[in-house]
Amino acid sequence: MEPSHEVPFMDGLTMKEIASTSAPDANVYTKFMMNHCCYDAIPTSSKLVIFDTTLQVKKAFFALVANGVRAAPLWDNKLQCFVGMLTITDFINILHRYWQSPLVEIYELEEHKIEDCREELLKYSNHTLISITPDSSLFDAIYSLLKYKIHRLPVIDPESGNVLHILTHKRILKFLHIFGTMIPKPRYLQKRIEEVDIGTFKQIATVQETDTVYDALAIFVERRVSALPVVNEEGQVKALYSRFDVINLAAQKNYNNLNMTMQEAISSRACCVGGVLKCYPYETLETIIDRIA
Repeated sequence: MEPSHEVPFMDGLTMKEIASTSAPDANVYTKFMMNHCCYDAIPTSSKLVIFDTTLQVKKAFFALVANGVRAAPLWDNKLQCFVGMLTITDFINILHRYWQSPLVEIYELEEHKIEDCREELLKYSNHTLISITPDSSLFDAIYSLLKYKIHRLPVIDPESGNVLHILTHKRILKFLHIFGTMIPKPRYLQKRIEEVDIGTFKQIATVQETDTVYDALAIFVERRVSALPVVNEEGQVKALYSRFDVINLAAQKNYNNLNMTMQEAISSRACCVGGVLKCYPYETLETIIDRIA
């Protein structure tokens, strides 16, 4: 289902007005996203985990690790509907808030149920579940991801109420990378990333090797970044510590030892990560997309 061309967009403009003021080929990807629905981007096979709100928080995060997923829709059996999402960000917020709390020992949270923590978690996230239908355009999906500043968007069948998939920026980029070869490439793909002003080039959030895991959690909460370069005393990047790495604290039962250094946390990772994927300011946008898609 293609979105209306009069849907309000950024800064009060409509899609029609943007199309008339942009470069001739700048709207190629916009039209591509408008002409494909969310169902098109759902992979043939994927893993989806759903949690009941009565599940213990500890078991929920263990299940995320065991299944290799980063988020799960929350089902409220009393209301008979999905009421939210449990994500790694929630785990980070819980650890950051309660680890140094004089009132609650961190191990006590192991017995808490998701529904017990939801009131606290809602302070850090949207109070309502943001979702989209499979017939909605990918353009609408991207718009929702940007508007609500979320990283995961459940695709829910309006008839059955079932969650079909969880769309992410990476999945949409992957879809574009696979099928975008059938359409002309916009000229801006050949521009260097320093020209298109994409990315962070100033005040980059980093963490020292000697800093603690709790220090990293504080930066995740304050700066709302997805990953942190781990640097040595000379400022050289030695590793990358991502939000997903934090969930491994649950798997290793190290969430009560947030005083460990970043160097210790990196070396204790369950899986071996081969180097840091990087890019350079002089590389083109197309080159970077090919690398990360």
